[in-house]
Parts: sequence; C-alpha cells; structure tokens
Amino acid sequence: MDLLIEILKSILFGIVEGITEWLPVSSTGHMLLLDQFVKLDVSKDFWDMFLVVIQLGAILAVVILFFSKLNPLSCTKNTAERSNTWKLWAKIIVACIPAAVIGIPLDNWMEDHLGSPFVIAAALIVYGIAFLVIEKRREARAKSLLDQGKNAVVAALAGVEAGLTAPKHMAAPDISTLSVSELADSDAKITDVFEMTWPVALGIGAFQVLSMIPGTSRSGSTIIGGLLLGCSRAVAAEFTFFLAIPVMFGASLLRLVKFFLKGNAFTNHELMILGVGCLVAFVLSLLTVRFLMSFVKRHDFQPFGMYRIVLGLAVVAYFALV
Repeated sequence: MDLLIEILKSILFGIVEGITEWLPVSSTGHMLLLDQFVKLDVSKDFWDMFLVVIQLGAILAVVILFFSKLNPLSCTKNTAERSNTWKLWAKIIVACIPAAVIGIPLDNWMEDHLGSPFVIAAALIVYGIAFLVIEKRREARAKSLLDQGKNAVVAALAGVEAGLTAPKHMAAPDISTLSVSELADSDAKITDVFEMTWPVALGIGAFQVLSMIPGTSRSGSTIIGGLLLGCSRAVAAEFTFFLAIPVMFGASLLRLVKFFLKGNAFTNHELMILGVGCLVAFVLSLLTVRFLMSFVKRHDFQPFGMYRIVLGLAVVAYFALV
C-alpha cells in the first residue's frame, strides 16, 4: 500500500515534469513547489537525483518527435541536408559550452542556496515580465507595419528594398490573413532552425546559464534569448528542444554519478518510482511539445508571461502567510 501511494505521487511529479519542462514556466520551480505539498517518502539523495533524472523521460519524447530532422544519417536526406544536420548538431554543442563551463562548478552551490520558494517566485515574476515586455515590443512593431499600409508591409515581407524590384516569381504574402502575433513573428531574421548562425547559437547558450536559478526555466531562458537574437518563435522553441538533449542527458548523468559516489544504490521501490515518473513525463512531453509547436504558429508567449506572474505572486502570498 505504501509503495502504491509513492507511485501515485511519482505519477503526479511525472505529469508536472512532462508539462512544464517544455513550456516556459520552469519545470524545476514547479517540482520544488509541488514538493512543498506532496513529498515522496525517499531519502534526500534520491530526491535530489530524481528531480533531475526524471527529465530523461521528457527528453526522450523530443528525440522521438524530431528524430528525422535531427538524424544526420537519414537515407531520405541528400548530401547538403546531411551536412546541414551535422552543422546544426555542432551549433547545439557550442550552445552547451556556457552552461557546462559555469553550471558544473556552481551546481552544488545552486542546489544548496537557491531552492527557496521566494527565489522561485522572484524568478517566475521577473521572467514573466520579460516575456510580456518582449512580446509587447514585437507587437508594437507589427502594428506599426500595419499602420504604414498594406503595400508597405507586403514590400517589407517580400524583402523589397529601395531601388530594387522583387522577382516576378515571388508571391508576396497576404497579410490580411495574418494576426498581429503572426505579423510580429514574420520579420524575424531566422525563420528556420537550419539558418541558425554560430553567434546566435552561442548567445542562446549564454542565456541558458540563467536557468540555473530555480524558477527561471531553461526553456524560458533560451526562448527569450532566441527572440532577442532574432529568431522566430518556432525556431526559438525548436532550438530550445534540441539544446535540451545534451544538456539534460549530461545533467542526469552528473546527478547519477553524484548519487552513486555517495555510496547510494537503488532499491527495487526506488527504481519503480523513478521509472514510473520518467514514463509519465515521456507521455506528457509528447503531448506538450506538439501543443507548443502548434501554439506558437499563431500565438505569442504573453499567456505564459502572465501565468508566471500570477503563480509567482501566489507563491509569495502563500509562503508569507504560512
């Protein structure tokens, strides 16, 4: 009966991990907050490891969903496409460098000092405001384009500059069918993940370092970085997913090594709890990643920004009163 209760708790943690890992709302923050109300009956060493290794289920979902795009050995790709895929992987590795250089030495310190509810709440609110400010600025640019008239917008979207004539075969997009959110995303410099430049990849990796603070959100940090560096929402989200593969595998390996170096070993119950959590996180991640990629095609990230602010304020209010 006790094991069944712990498995049900693990399912709950897996649900939270699978949903929040990919949305820019901070999975670690949500997991630590959930731990305030629903505690697994496990050792501290196991909990610290579980909090990170459960992400393996989430990352496996990304590997499966994007396997074709990320597979440089695919027989369906020509030579140029394979080369581009290898280059994409190289940029992903480059983007991991800042987090590896800064994150590994500070991992223990962060774990010991920045897990309080108030730190999480502050990070939720600050990044929520950042999302609102960034998207409001992009929205203002879009409205400005609309105010300049349809012809000017068509010319801008078709890439026509002063003194140049667009090729006759180029069909200008019909902006009448675009929402303000879509129009705001249409002038992004990078609209395909394979167009990602080396400096932008490294810049997004630098933003990822900020996610070491619980409540910040790894996906939130890298998506904000991508938007600020000229990526479309879809590209920022996609590159965030891809960047998570080596980062989360590396983080999980590091936590497992720490767990075993302390003389720990898995019991059958612990293996079952971890396995169930990973499985549930995998299934929910499949659904969440598909949802987010569909969502960003026609919507911006403002709803997530507002959610972060409301949740952050609720956390401050709750823990200030208890």
